[in-house]
Amino acid sequence: MSYLYKPKGTCSTLIEVELDGDVVKNVKFTGGCNGNLQAIPKLVEGLTVEQVEQKISGISCNGRGTSCGDQLAKACRAAYEASL
Repeated sequence: MSYLYKPKGTCSTLIEVELDGDVVKNVKFTGGCNGNLQAIPKLVEGLTVEQVEQKISGISCNGRGTSCGDQLAKACRAAYEASL
């Protein structure tokens, strides 16, 4: 299942998350810092939604109160809940 999420408070403008049950299979970011947004998907693919949340939820970028990683954790949770 593929899910599109519009992040809030980050340079990235769109996150596409593909789940297999509760396991992250594929992540694509539109916009944002190219290097980080290539690395983050590689680090979270194969993890469960809960594992992603535990690892990167709550990370702040430049005092914004959120980050692309934090928004990805939210996107994964939203994608999972939409699949139920």
